[in-house]
Amino acid sequence: MNAPDIKKYLNLEHVDNDPAETAEWNEAFMDLLASGDSARAKFILDNLLKLANKNQINWVPDLVTPYVNSIPVDEQPPFPGDLAIEEKLASLMRWNALAMVAKANEAYGELGGHIASYASAADLFEVGFNHFFRARTEGGDAKERGDLVFFQPHSAPGVYARAYLEGRLTKNDLAHYRREITAPESGARGLSSYPHPWLMPDFWQFPTGSMGIGPISSIYHARFMRYLSDRKLLDCSTRKVWGVFGDGEMDEPESMSALTLASREKLDNLVWVVNCNLQRLDGPVRGNGRIIDELEKLFRGSGWNVIKLVWGSDWDGLFARDTTGALVKAFAQTVDGQMQTFAAKDGSFNRKNFFGQNEELARLAQGMTDEQIDRLKRGGHDLVKIHAAYQAAADHVGQPTVILAHTKKGYGMGNAGQGKMTTHSQKKLDDEALIAYRNRFNLPLTDEQATSLTFFRPDENSEELKYLKNQRNKLGGQLPKRYSECGQLNIPDITSYAAFAIKAESKEMSTTMAFVRMLGNLLKDKELGPRVVPIVADEARTFGMANLFKQVGIYSSVGQHYEPEDIGSVLSYREALDGQILEEGISEAGAIASWTAAATSYSVHGIAMLPFYIYYSMFGFQRIGDAIWAAADQRARGFLLGATSGRTTLGGEGLQHQDGSSQLVAATIPNCKAYDPAFAGELAVIMEQGMRDMLVDQKDLFYYITLMNENYAQPDLPENVNEGVIRGCYKFKTVKASNGDTKSSVTLLGSGAIMTEVLKAAEMLANDGINVDIFSVTSWSELSRDGKAKEQARLSGESDVEQAFISQALTEGRGPIVAATDYVHALPESIRAYIPEGRGYITLGTDGFGRSDTRAALREYFGVNADSIYRVAKESLKNNLLS
Repeated sequence: MNAPDIKKYLNLEHVDNDPAETAEWNEAFMDLLASGDSARAKFILDNLLKLANKNQINWVPDLVTPYVNSIPVDEQPPFPGDLAIEEKLASLMRWNALAMVAKANEAYGELGGHIASYASAADLFEVGFNHFFRARTEGGDAKERGDLVFFQPHSAPGVYARAYLEGRLTKNDLAHYRREITAPESGARGLSSYPHPWLMPDFWQFPTGSMGIGPISSIYHARFMRYLSDRKLLDCSTRKVWGVFGDGEMDEPESMSALTLASREKLDNLVWVVNCNLQRLDGPVRGNGRIIDELEKLFRGSGWNVIKLVWGSDWDGLFARDTTGALVKAFAQTVDGQMQTFAAKDGSFNRKNFFGQNEELARLAQGMTDEQIDRLKRGGHDLVKIHAAYQAAADHVGQPTVILAHTKKGYGMGNAGQGKMTTHSQKKLDDEALIAYRNRFNLPLTDEQATSLTFFRPDENSEELKYLKNQRNKLGGQLPKRYSECGQLNIPDITSYAAFAIKAESKEMSTTMAFVRMLGNLLKDKELGPRVVPIVADEARTFGMANLFKQVGIYSSVGQHYEPEDIGSVLSYREALDGQILEEGISEAGAIASWTAAATSYSVHGIAMLPFYIYYSMFGFQRIGDAIWAAADQRARGFLLGATSGRTTLGGEGLQHQDGSSQLVAATIPNCKAYDPAFAGELAVIMEQGMRDMLVDQKDLFYYITLMNENYAQPDLPENVNEGVIRGCYKFKTVKASNGDTKSSVTLLGSGAIMTEVLKAAEMLANDGINVDIFSVTSWSELSRDGKAKEQARLSGESDVEQAFISQALTEGRGPIVAATDYVHALPESIRAYIPEGRGYITLGTDGFGRSDTRAALREYFGVNADSIYRVAKESLKNNLLS
């Protein structure tokens, strides 16, 4: 093998004061390279680096390599497919994707859509589809479970275009892109804007439409596959997680936040393909720099294997003739803003402005026509180069891999959009541009078909379709495809894990303590226990979960290589390869990504898991609400536990920690059932119903339950109230007036942390001669949803619609109604429309910012303590607030 002339890549920062010695070192190393043993060369460099560090030279190699392909030409594997057919298929995908978006916006200008992103990523997708992305097939073999693929959201039209060629979608479906409501009227299936499993539950598997959520989710899915394997629940050893993301998307903090976890866990089952088309929505990603260099440094520094896929095969000859390193030097001096300009201009411009920079470059371009210069491909548009990069990534062991693929945004769109600042927003093309696009990709379309945006699908018996389907059959079948079949998982009898809560006998405990005790008991159940996934973001001790360290251990892919400081304690810290707890460190984004991976395991892996993620409630829907929304889109099943909840319950923690809004935000997610139980018995009933809904009845919903850290006497759960607990409220008890013959009555509603204040206020009112009916509200949002559903049924003309559940329940109470919560007023206000006529309704809540003080002081400040409830109730009777 001929050694590369690396001297042309050298860019020494310091003046060489001994050129002769330098030449000797260079020649010695070049001799080593000439032997063809690249592994030996790497060993020598590593050894020299260790020697330098040992002697405190404090030198590290530059993490950025020259702007060339990581895989040399002579190391490329043979391309295993039919290159001509695959290029033709990729062109057809591009056309149908373009036609889909342009046709939609021609008819309905407000629908939007994206052409340029997929135009740049089409070849990256196609190599994956044809050679690497394994689908799930019937059976339990690990290989048959298939790979997990996260698709760049703006490229969704290209995935639809492929599904059309496969026969999964029709022309009519494509014609109803982004028209999900009206499509059924035409016998079509509406296609969602981005990958949305909720909207297309048999098609999309992972939602990626919110930038940054897909990358972090892919990492934690890859780690969860290791978790399943290490705990001997499912062998995932041969499966991969692939993610195709954008370079602009890498600016999202979620995209970058878990890179070191992926390398620390040695997730070589993870491959990212970053489509570096150098452009964001409004312009270049790094106009004054080079995003590929920046990402290479970032990923290498985070411990990833980096493969640069920069130039296509037609550049190989230019590099071979470049004996002076002029190309590499020119690329090193060209920032992305200028590279974007080169993409937007033609061959003549590039000859003059790129190859015309110096004589060496000009000589390289001699003999090339302007059209040949214009057609020089970037690496992300060359199927052979892409395949080589993917194969190297698939074969790499010990590290996650990122492929930085250099492409052109709007590739092939010519003057209509290739590389232009406006490319991302390009929705329409004029006739001239459509014909030029047709010609650019040699599409089998007439002028009329091109200008009318006719979808094209070859004959069923054509060579192209046979090849397309055969390649997918080799890889297991259709993709993307979502599965929902999963065996039922039996749940234990409630008395086996929650008898202490149902018959609490006034024992003092917090609802957080009650939950942890129930969780510990569930973990002991022989059938359900192994499927339970406890998750914390480094707050296990805060929530009283330290006893679980010994019981089930904390998952670690390497076990425990140290003796913990507290090894003699009954609560000592224990990490284990088969540990069950996922403790994610101080990363709520990581913990919710882990929860999502576990909560969707029934679909992704065909094995039902039951995750419980417990966290400070303020750091849930407020901090990572977008990730929770994406989990809802993915039809997650599991429990989110918002601990230390309420505006006044956390005491001294203050503004940033005190939660007064999570219950309200949770109510906005359609498949989230949110509860704010006051008592351990209520919590037990809610957990039992949640497990039944998700594991037995297999409903696509998840539960959010707020928990308190305040200890108080827990009553026995009253008999026959389970239905009310689940539906949102029940009558807890009546406190009779002390004089026994009063005619004054008032109804108090309370939930969660403020229920104890409601009980105190009821005693105060009774001592004043007022009868009090007390209702425990377990879910304001479930009551509101029920009322709205009944209201809509009546408005739509349905007859015999029963009253809202809260209306029926309140018939067991008398007088004006006062509702008190530890959340903003809007939460109890959500049921006002369903309060029985003739009954006054006053709500007490905790609007505003939190404060640091005692619970008593906070509840007085916000007006939700017993004195405030008492005073408002008295005032409502005094003023006869009956309407």
